[in-house]
Amino acid sequence: MTDRIWLKSYPPGVPADIDVGRYASMVEMMEESFKKFADRSAYSFMGKEQTYKQVDELSRTFGVYLQGLGLTKGDRVAVMMPNVLQYPIAVAGILRAGYTLVNVNPLYTPRELEHQLKDSGAKAIVILENFAATLEKCLAATPIKHIVLCAMGDQLGFLKGALVNYVVRNVKKMVPTFNLPTAVRFNAAIANASKGTLKKVVVKPDDVAVLQYTGGTTGVSKGAVLLHRNLVANLLQADAWFAPVLKKIPEGEQMTEVCALPLYHIFAFTVDMMLSMRIGGKLILIPNPRDMGAVLAELAKHKIHVFPAVNTLFNGLANHPDFKKVNWSSLLVSAGGGTAVQSSVAKLWLEKTGCSICEGYGLSETSPIATSNPVTATEYSGTIGVPVPSTWVKLLDDDGNEVAPGQSGEIAIKGPQVMAGYWQRPDETAKVMTADGYFKSGDVGVVDDRGFFRIVDRKKDMILVSGFNVFPTELEDVVSQLDGVMECACVGVPDEKAGEAVKLVIVKKNPELTEAQVRAFCKENLTGYKQPKVVEFRTELPKTPVGKILRRELRNK
Repeated sequence: MTDRIWLKSYPPGVPADIDVGRYASMVEMMEESFKKFADRSAYSFMGKEQTYKQVDELSRTFGVYLQGLGLTKGDRVAVMMPNVLQYPIAVAGILRAGYTLVNVNPLYTPRELEHQLKDSGAKAIVILENFAATLEKCLAATPIKHIVLCAMGDQLGFLKGALVNYVVRNVKKMVPTFNLPTAVRFNAAIANASKGTLKKVVVKPDDVAVLQYTGGTTGVSKGAVLLHRNLVANLLQADAWFAPVLKKIPEGEQMTEVCALPLYHIFAFTVDMMLSMRIGGKLILIPNPRDMGAVLAELAKHKIHVFPAVNTLFNGLANHPDFKKVNWSSLLVSAGGGTAVQSSVAKLWLEKTGCSICEGYGLSETSPIATSNPVTATEYSGTIGVPVPSTWVKLLDDDGNEVAPGQSGEIAIKGPQVMAGYWQRPDETAKVMTADGYFKSGDVGVVDDRGFFRIVDRKKDMILVSGFNVFPTELEDVVSQLDGVMECACVGVPDEKAGEAVKLVIVKKNPELTEAQVRAFCKENLTGYKQPKVVEFRTELPKTPVGKILRRELRNK
């Protein structure tokens, strides 16, 4: 689609293209913000506020410590933590010292952690002590030479920090026994390097900033190589896209954003941490979004402007009895991503907050934002929106040709935010990149005449019933509108007659909901071959830490 029909759907003031050369690197962007917003609060965590000046000083000192380990420019440093204050400090320190960040899911098993550390070639890791036992089990098989050990209360001050650490270790028993004798404590690393000077490293646009590992849903987990210019571009795209609404924040009032999604995930990394830093906002760090009562108790203390989340988090919070304790009147952007937002959830969220969910779309390979609904929209569209500035999207058939208007095809994305490739996997890179520079997403979509794209599903999740294509997302969206359904997911299961049949798994909101009611509702709303052959009720659905439902696990049970 060379004519970019979607530009006519842009809100007033949003440019067709961004200046991709605005910053040479993420380091240049961060250091500008540290200086420009020095006295502002950058992060709020468990009642502690940390200013941009403090993050500047601490990250510079941490960079000094890393350089003192003898690492060379471009070496990989892993970070394995939830949303705690040390995360942004470590990230800024790693990048400023000239190294490559490897984001690691702290809930990984030893097998998964070993794969990622070996694949990335990481020489150092910054890890919360809660997960140190996992590292110990695989350490000998990895290239890790240096371990920096963090504790939950490290940055909370002496008394509060000691109390938090005592509770985490001894009362809640959240730190399994481990033995890592060469590990250095985070605060000790900072203290040891406090008198040193950060050696100036020239970081260029094509230097690797982050290795962002994909979830492995299509096989072995691969590292998406995100260059400094990829992340800078996506940050500027997000900034331009959010600007029409954020300018409504009153003069002198600081933009406040909720970070309930894990920072190791690319959505939170870019849309939460980096976007907030770029515009001088305050980020509320939520270490455990699954404790929704605690999340709402924390949010009740703040005036909130921006809330990125996934469908399951929007749904869980909106259905929580404490939801009304939060003042949502200042909320300007509810950014939905990571997985499809269901229409019933979007409707409930709008009713309860007055702020429509603005759904976007992207992947680790696109830094992540590729498309988004306009932030000025006042109602849920059911689409993933339009391509953001400087981005081209087209739909391809199985032979790589662009499909005719009105037909579905694989979503392919081109823009400055698209990764350089998969880390040390030219064969895998070749499978997803076209000759003209488009990244093939593996998602099937359609586009309307205004340039709004809609996902019909992942190619691999499609269910084939007697030769008919059934897309789980459509079924889930329909069933989620039935009263009494909290969450649902559907998968294909083997069937002697049809090849595959639909299996529907439901978590009830109303315990009195019956299988007969579900079947009657499906019969009313879905054509014959789309109706579930198997209906199953469960107390919860298997999910990734980000909140994506793991359909493959439903197939295996």
